[in-house]
Amino acid sequence: MSLLLLVLAALPPAPQDADELFKRRETPIVKVVEKASPAVVYIQTEFLKGVRDIFGWSSQQRFTGSGSGVVILKEGFIITNYHVVKGAKKIQVSFDKQYDADEYPAEMVSFVEQEDLALLKINRTLDFPTIPLGTSSDLMPGETVVAIGNPYGQTYTVSTGIVSGLHRNVQIPTEGLAFDDLIQTDASINFGNSGGPLLNINGELIGINSAINAQAQNIGFAIPVDRVKSVLEEQLLSPNTASTWFGFEVDGGDHLRVAKVIPGSPAAEAGLTPGDCIVALDGKPVTNQDSYRLARITLSPVEIVELAVERRGSTRTLRMRAWDRKVGILYERVGLKVEKVGVGNNVFLRVSDVRPEGPADALGLEVGDVISAVRPRLTASSRAWRLVSREAFVALIGELPHGTSIELEVYRDVNENQRFERDEAHEGFLTLD
Repeated sequence: MSLLLLVLAALPPAPQDADELFKRRETPIVKVVEKASPAVVYIQTEFLKGVRDIFGWSSQQRFTGSGSGVVILKEGFIITNYHVVKGAKKIQVSFDKQYDADEYPAEMVSFVEQEDLALLKINRTLDFPTIPLGTSSDLMPGETVVAIGNPYGQTYTVSTGIVSGLHRNVQIPTEGLAFDDLIQTDASINFGNSGGPLLNINGELIGINSAINAQAQNIGFAIPVDRVKSVLEEQLLSPNTASTWFGFEVDGGDHLRVAKVIPGSPAAEAGLTPGDCIVALDGKPVTNQDSYRLARITLSPVEIVELAVERRGSTRTLRMRAWDRKVGILYERVGLKVEKVGVGNNVFLRVSDVRPEGPADALGLEVGDVISAVRPRLTASSRAWRLVSREAFVALIGELPHGTSIELEVYRDVNENQRFERDEAHEGFLTLD
């Protein structure tokens, strides 16, 4: 008998049961992919960028990009990297066709650029599949991980590896970003994987794939899921990062009792009063802080919103029109609204409204006054900031604590001849609310 026949004779008989043959192939990694894939999304983006031709003529040219994301809440909230959707004019989301053949327009509801995380929202009547959030606090170097994403347009690509290292510090100079405490893995993470999930062998999300080392092989990085959860709770899902402003605040507990209403705000104009308890927002019942945050974060400026409140044992519905958050922050903290006037290097902010009994009113500012600069009174050497946009004004005061004094440089058309003169009589320090 030949050697080959002797070897074959020594082998155990092949199983004939098809189910047993299949189960041999169904490894733990296969089960992870089956469990997680329905909640992984392919993100396509469109951008407009200014370009110049060889003759110096400028025009807008359309560019496209792509990335990955993962559904974390059944209402259609998706977490991804901010750099995937930064500046996008159009965001389109799709799932693996075997689970969902539809495509969904997505809205970016909030982002934290320093963390390279963004929150998207898609809509349908049915709940979306999600990936359970695990923890990154007990990760072990060497444990198996699975990455799912869309590298170079190759949709729903699976790669496996191990946790290669923990607490890695990574800088991305092209994006002006620096990260610490990242997960390092040798699971293949290429361009297009950004924003996709890094999973443990139980199919739980342990990180968001974020960066690669282009000079190295088999070195990828992911934002730990514990960090993602913290950013979600404190920033991405916080009412303070919503694009809308209504001019009221609620207590910290789950009773959702209104603690403060800003005079002149949409909430005040609608008749909301301190002590009211919110029971529904935009037609969606809210029973605690989590449901309130989810209902609040998706609202858009200028739209009319219905707010159902309980007051002295009865329920009533109030209607209010949301303001853009930047407008609201200035109105709440400085007590005014502004609009940009001028062109080129001669750009200023003109006061368009003053809140009665607010900080600006106390200083004597009036509609039509022009503010050219502001200086926080933090130290004797604090420098003045020239104001060229409302966004710049908001960015400056947004970082200043309650009670900070700021000095304004004001010009006024005293003689009503469109010749603005320095109005030192109404310049001075006001205290931020």
